[in-house]
Amino acid sequence: MKRLIAVLAAVAVVAAAFAIPALAATRTVSLRDNVFSPRSLTVRKGTTVRFVWRGRNPHNVVSRGAARFRSSVKTRGSYRRRLNRRGTYRIVCSIHAPRMRMTIRVR
Repeated sequence: MKRLIAVLAAVAVVAAAFAIPALAATRTVSLRDNVFSPRSLTVRKGTTVRFVWRGRNPHNVVSRGAARFRSSVKTRGSYRRRLNRRGTYRIVCSIHAPRMRMTIRVR
């Protein structure tokens, strides 16, 4: 009986480990010609933000603030980043800064 309980507990732990990432949300930010859309966003800790290139001009994603990260310069495609730190992320396109910017708040 003790062995059965131990096996069931191990199965529950493994199932929970696979279920937790499935609960995390994904939000999309578009990089249009010289503007992020939306310009501000509030998400929960653990949310993945997917940046999608939709214009013709080249852009990148550079974060300063709660955590730093940087995408390559692209004209199409996407870039994903999971935001695991609470705080404010100031996002810019370094090519079109300071006008092309946005803010992401992670709670």
